[in-house]
Amino acid sequence: MSVTAVRSPAEYEERLQRYLYERSEEGRAVRVGEKETSEQAAIVARYSDLFSREQLEVLRECEQAAEDDERERLFRLVKTCESGLVTAELAEEDDELENRILAARIPWEGEELPLRTAQARLAVIDSYRQREELGTLQADKNAEFNGDRLELLGKWEALEGELTGIGDPVQRNEYEKGISLRDLERALAQASAAVDAAYGKLREKWFARLLGDERAEIPPSYHSAYMRRLSPLETTYTKERSVEICMDTLRHLGFDMENDENIRLDLDDRPQKSPRACVIASDPPKVVHLITRAQGGLHDYQAFLHEAGHALHYAGCDPALSYTFRKLSRDHALTEIYSYILESITREPAWHARYFDLSDEQAAENANATTFLEALLFRRYVAKLQYELDFWSRYHETGPSNEGYSERLTDATGLRYRADGFVSDMDPGFYSADYLRAWIRSAQLREYLVREIGDDWWRSAETGERLRALFFEGTRPFSEEIAGRLGFEPLDTAPLVSELSS
Repeated sequence: MSVTAVRSPAEYEERLQRYLYERSEEGRAVRVGEKETSEQAAIVARYSDLFSREQLEVLRECEQAAEDDERERLFRLVKTCESGLVTAELAEEDDELENRILAARIPWEGEELPLRTAQARLAVIDSYRQREELGTLQADKNAEFNGDRLELLGKWEALEGELTGIGDPVQRNEYEKGISLRDLERALAQASAAVDAAYGKLREKWFARLLGDERAEIPPSYHSAYMRRLSPLETTYTKERSVEICMDTLRHLGFDMENDENIRLDLDDRPQKSPRACVIASDPPKVVHLITRAQGGLHDYQAFLHEAGHALHYAGCDPALSYTFRKLSRDHALTEIYSYILESITREPAWHARYFDLSDEQAAENANATTFLEALLFRRYVAKLQYELDFWSRYHETGPSNEGYSERLTDATGLRYRADGFVSDMDPGFYSADYLRAWIRSAQLREYLVREIGDDWWRSAETGERLRALFFEGTRPFSEEIAGRLGFEPLDTAPLVSELSS
């Protein structure tokens, strides 16, 4: 078949399923350290017939003629085709950069650490001074790729603007997400300001507890992974018990994930395995990978429950749904609701008391630490969204700039962020906005569950049934639709402010 041949939407969706499966599995193999080089470009080349301008026009014509759910399904296929055209153009360059990053090594205490291993190691080094040293080395090495990242980013942006016909990146993303990013930012800025006083007290307390007297007045962000792990409490939150306890937590909600034939667990530790836990839904609901790399500390438990929310969502969707409504979404704001609500169980004092043999007082203290970490991350992401809105608003006039990145994130968190970290910290497609929408929605969902079920919502099978009903809908709903069902306005941040101020 020539690259100019076109398919009907049904034929296109069927072949797209095979393509995305292969790409997901390739990405998984590289991410978990089973492969040392990425071969995404070869997969893209094999499926080049999926991505042509002629095919894109056919899908757009069908979308315009359709109505309701069918029009939404075709809209998502159009967006996937647009993205595929960009990927096809840039896959070789993207692979080449990814492979050079994978090959990067950092000399450290007689070892040659892969960059990702160095980043993971920062979470488990107890010495403040040594974290500072390794943090500086890995940040310096990471920044060496900034020029290539920016070049690739520029090409990506130019192609997306051309294909969509929307030159302004902010407007383009607002159209794709179906929201106003500016309205979202204003609501979040007010919420972040509302927790200023509470966060200031939490920061003062927990910086001292977690980083000790050796810390700088404004510690570098290298220490954030160590704090998120709650490393001084690692003897309580051991990595050996993390899977057992998280599985039992899920069983009380009615989810037997160990015996869920749709979910494939990868919990092993490998040198090249990314330290960032994730779910890769290669073919939902039948093939869903949950990947973590435990290092000890509470973050193992939080990461597992967070990713379990994604895995249960994708593995629990109705298999009768079209592939589009099982796999494709306008953005990630919907599935992040479910990951956040399960992760929030670690902020329940009774959970700490139940599983770790803590007194009520100590359980409340440790839960308070999780509130601090949640507030830190929330404020970081609000600042990140604000910076990214500034970055893309001026991009076509002034070019890429790190102006405001360090200042915004440092002021919001009390950690010092390096200005040259701005490129590697930028997720595509305003993912920061999706996280933040999920933060709002998860707090709304928790308030709803407390109201409907009670304070023990986190260990109630009724909670599991209500979540299962949401999972069954796959990726079809918008995050904002869920707000309405729960009885909230989409930008009602009051439940979130209450949680972060508690």
